[in-house]
Amino acid sequence: MRKFDYSFLEELVPAKLVNLTAIIYDIKGKESVRLKNSPSLFDKLKEKAIRDSIKGSNAIENIRTTEQRINEIASGDNKAYTHSEEEIIGYRNALNDIHNYNQRIIFDKTSILSLHKQLLDIAKIDNRGHFKTEPNVISEKQNGRNIVIFVPTPPKDVDASIDQMLIAFNEASHNPNINPLLLISCFILDFLCVHPFDDGNGRMSRLLTLLLLYKAGFDIGKFISIENMINENKSEYYRTLQASSIDWHENKNNYEPFMLYMIQILYQCYIKLDENVFSQIDQKLTKSERIEHLLLNAFVPISKRKIQDQLPDISEQLIEMVLAKLLKEEKIIKIGSYKDALYYRK
Repeated sequence: MRKFDYSFLEELVPAKLVNLTAIIYDIKGKESVRLKNSPSLFDKLKEKAIRDSIKGSNAIENIRTTEQRINEIASGDNKAYTHSEEEIIGYRNALNDIHNYNQRIIFDKTSILSLHKQLLDIAKIDNRGHFKTEPNVISEKQNGRNIVIFVPTPPKDVDASIDQMLIAFNEASHNPNINPLLLISCFILDFLCVHPFDDGNGRMSRLLTLLLLYKAGFDIGKFISIENMINENKSEYYRTLQASSIDWHENKNNYEPFMLYMIQILYQCYIKLDENVFSQIDQKLTKSERIEHLLLNAFVPISKRKIQDQLPDISEQLIEMVLAKLLKEEKIIKIGSYKDALYYRK
């Protein structure tokens, strides 16, 4: 049976992962300031994130309904007209509990089973709230045929595997030298490889990702849908999942592709948050003030092209003048050069 040990994360981690997680931590530290300054904007973002999460996570599993019904279900409608809507309502219920009670939820096997039961309760899926009793496989359709690409943990070993994963996760989470963002990504990869349920494994992995991010102090999923971001990058999700699961049963797999994917998804969520805030820039400001406001309030480094995209009515010449002024005043720094240069508040 596969053995679980995340202590390798204490050792050398690829530089690109270290750099990206460092940027995310820097952004996270500034998020609370912006939240205090724009509470009404963030309330609107929370409503949209719920809708996007309900829609995006279920869409990955081809569980769909109309846009109107998604909005109604997200707003609390409990009527289900189709089996898909029963499953969508179940996801909404589990999602809301994680958003509202994440610090009260103890991350253990009982909570995982309870979340799974809640996820599939409305749809009355067999074996909800219990680990799988029959073998399952991960397959994809190629040239009209289903090709098996991974054989998960057999049913007889699931209970012990989840126990071992949780012990290994809890040990690593108390190690100050292990980055929790990387640890979460590794745990989710292992969860998907174990594939502990007959149904709902993908949706459960996304719910657990959100829960663990909350517990690690990252609430970005409250304002930008992580599930929808994964759905928008679904092909890369499956590619990296497959790449990181090679030789998994032999304890020789490489977590890096999936870790990098998940960290990039988180980073993209922060960029999306920036874009949503940019769209609320007060149009009463002068054009120069709008450029300055955008630059000094950006969470992530921003290119001149991105400024042009966000402020299409402002000329490139004026943008360059404001950039030069802020650089001279040392309010921003320049990263890189020429067309690829990024600008970031100092």
